[in-house]
This record gives sequence, structure tokens and C-alpha cells, in this order.
Amino acid sequence: MRGERVASDAVYENVDLEELMMQLREAENLEEQGDILHYLVVQFGLNHETGSVIEGQAVTVKDLLKDLYERACHIKHWALVRHTAGMLLKRVEDLAKAVTDLLVRQKQVTVGLPPHNEVTITAPLPSSELRLLIHQAYGADESTAMLTQELLVYLAMFIRTEPSLFNEMLRLRVGLIIQVMASELARTIKCAADVASDHLLNLSPFEMKNLLHHIMSGKEFNIGSAVMSTPHPAGGEALGLLCYVLLYSWFACFSSAFLLLLVRSTIGSFLGTSAAEGKAEEPDERHGQWLRRRRLDGALNRVPRNFYPQIWKILGKCKGINIEGKVIPHSLTQEMTAGELKFALEVETVLNTIPQPEYRQLVVEALMVLSLVREYHKTDYLGDIVSAQDIVHVASNIFLSDQKQQDGDATLCCAREKREPGVGGGLACGGAAYICQHFYDSAPSGSYGTMSYMIRAATATLNCFPQDGELDCAVS
Repeated sequence: MRGERVASDAVYENVDLEELMMQLREAENLEEQGDILHYLVVQFGLNHETGSVIEGQAVTVKDLLKDLYERACHIKHWALVRHTAGMLLKRVEDLAKAVTDLLVRQKQVTVGLPPHNEVTITAPLPSSELRLLIHQAYGADESTAMLTQELLVYLAMFIRTEPSLFNEMLRLRVGLIIQVMASELARTIKCAADVASDHLLNLSPFEMKNLLHHIMSGKEFNIGSAVMSTPHPAGGEALGLLCYVLLYSWFACFSSAFLLLLVRSTIGSFLGTSAAEGKAEEPDERHGQWLRRRRLDGALNRVPRNFYPQIWKILGKCKGINIEGKVIPHSLTQEMTAGELKFALEVETVLNTIPQPEYRQLVVEALMVLSLVREYHKTDYLGDIVSAQDIVHVASNIFLSDQKQQDGDATLCCAREKREPGVGGGLACGGAAYICQHFYDSAPSGSYGTMSYMIRAATATLNCFPQDGELDCAVS
């Protein structure tokens, strides 16, 4: 939508005001009128007089924009409603109350898009200041700024009525949530990302609220009927989904005895043998399921239960954890307790430097593997600075090696003998952070699951494991 506005502005650059007003009167549809008025607002401002007079009063650009806003509301042209509302500097009702409701429940809020334009709201603000902060974060994109206000109100509704939707979330990143909502629409109606963005802005408030709710709950969204459903998974899909749920309840829900058996079988299977010796899993019946799941959880900043205390314990056995150039230092354990909110926010701040939500989620999985190593490997020291992203990238490389041996799906892109660069020098498959998209779309469980590769990568990168000879995987 923003790209279209910029293109339309260029069309009117060399047209004088009188001719623009004539084009405005002759415009056949509201979209064209909106483009002209957008240009007038950008070039002359809301209070500029257009030269027209009604009942003895000079007509300003703002007057024309108000008229367009009312007509767009009447015909329920929601994209135009949101855009004109943004240009008119409107703010949604109870915006300040909505943000306060989120903050008092210990949820920080960010607006704008990472990594450079994201602004964190940590304290209640008046509605006027919130509106200004939001619109500054999105620059000239008035539509998305207005949508952000709308979503904040919906999020506040949900946290009051269904607080469980926000479990294990410290920070609500509205910009990323909007991106994921657009990608969900693109997946549902099978269209390009820019087309999906236009569809998103044109959803009715009811549809927008439903889509947001199902992003938060992880359910499917049916755009045709705005009816949400969660089909009961069957077979291998159910097993994979169960594994993911268990993965994210890892530290709180497993008994010590069961976890002991799980670690023994996992380490025994993957540290001493090649994954190529195992039996390949059945292909996922729903392509893109795990990529979508990781993208959703990453955008929502959702982490496993007791995740932050586990990070605190990892820091007790190293000098720090490196995540994409940012280090979580060991010294934090001297300044803060494991369960302290301030410590969790410090960790969250470092994780949030990762702009790609699916990559962020793989880093979280790597940190979970580190916590298992800390708990079950008999060592007092994991190393100086432990690099979480190195574990992810080494795991991805091992995955690609196995894909070559097994002639897997990744041989169509990243596991080919001669890789073809993608757009902008990235991967041909479009995987974020130079990680193959097929790795993102792998289930956590099984011989070829991401957790298997993470464990193998951890043994290859951590200094606490012997690099030669056999590894005793017995757990007493």
C-alpha cells in the first residue's frame, strides 16, 4: 500500500493545485481521490486552502479528507478508512487504557519494524503521545500506524478476557505481528506478500480481530468465511505437533525420570552415530507447518516455560552467551536472580536484535539444548563465550549434509552441488539468516528433526566435549 502511494505521488509532482482539484472532482473512485488527497497532505499540509468556498468558508485539504473518510466508512472500504484516519491524525478510542492494560500485566509493547525502527513502550503514556510515537515509528506509512493502534486495543481485550494467550510472552512486538498476519493471509489466499498486505488493510474490524486472535492462539484462519478452525491432527502430524508442545513445556512439565530417559536416548542416538543411519521420517502432510509455527512463536516472542531461569543457569557455567554479536554476560548472574523480571528483559532484549522471527526461534531451541548440556553433561565449564547462532548454523550444515546423502528436499536448493544465489544475494529458497527453509520447516522430533541436529552441533562446537574418540553418553 505504501509503495502504491509513493508511486501515485510521483504522478502528481508536476501538476498544479488547480488542476489537481479538477482531477479530484472528476475522479471516478475513492482510491483515486485518496491518492490525490494523500499527495495534497504531503505537499501542502492539512490546513492548506484549496481555493474552493462552501457557505462562505474556505475549504481546506482537511475538510476534503474528512469527507472522503466519512464516505469510505459508509461503504466500508476499510483500507481507505484506515489510511484517511491516519492522515487525519485520529486515534482509536481508549488507546492509552489499552496500552496501560498490557503494561500492568508485565507485557512490554514495541511498535515499528525491527531492527531499526522499533520503539519500546515501557510506561503508560497519554493517548496523544502514544499516537505520535506510533506514527513516528512507521514514518509515512499512515495505514500501518493506524492498524497498530487498532491491534493494541484488540490485544488489550484479549489479555483481559484470555490471559493464557499471553503465557511466556514478555514483549508484544506489534510490527512483527502485523508481518505475520500478512504472511498468514498470503498463505491462506495464495498470493504475493504485497497483495496480502493490501488484503490485510482491507479486512473489516471483526475479521482483523479474529485473525489476530488466531495468530495469538496458533489456530488456522479461513479468510473466506472468517471462521476459524483447528483440525484434529492425525498420524505423523499429530506426533510432530505433540513433540513441539512438549518441547515448549520442556522444563516445567517433564518429570526428572522421564527427562533422564529422554536425554539418554537422544544423546545415545545422535552423538555417537550418524543421522544418515536412521530411518527417514515420512514427509509432512502439510508443507510449511513448522516454518509457520516457528514464525508465529518468534513474532510473538513466545518461549518455553522456565526459559529465563535456565539461561541464568547456563551463564553460571560460561562467561557469556553470544547471540548475533550481542553478549549476555555472566555478570548478570551476580546482579540479578534467576526469576527476576529484569533479568528476563535483559535476555529478551538481546534475542530481539534478531529481526527474523523464525531464526529467533531456532536460536531459542539452541539455547534449550545448551540447558540440557548444562544439566546432564558432567562439566563445570561450557566455555568462555558460548555462541548460540554457531550451534544453529552448524546444525543447518549437518542437516544439508544429510540431505545430500538422502537426496532430500533441500537438494532442490541449498544442498545442491552448485548453489544459485537468491534475491539480494540470499539463499535461493529464501531462508532467513542463511538457514535453509527446509530446516526451518523440519519438525523438532525424529532422526531428522531440528533438535537432533542441534544436539550434534552442540557437541561439535562446545569445548567441553572431546573432539576425538568415542563419547560416553551414559547418564547415571
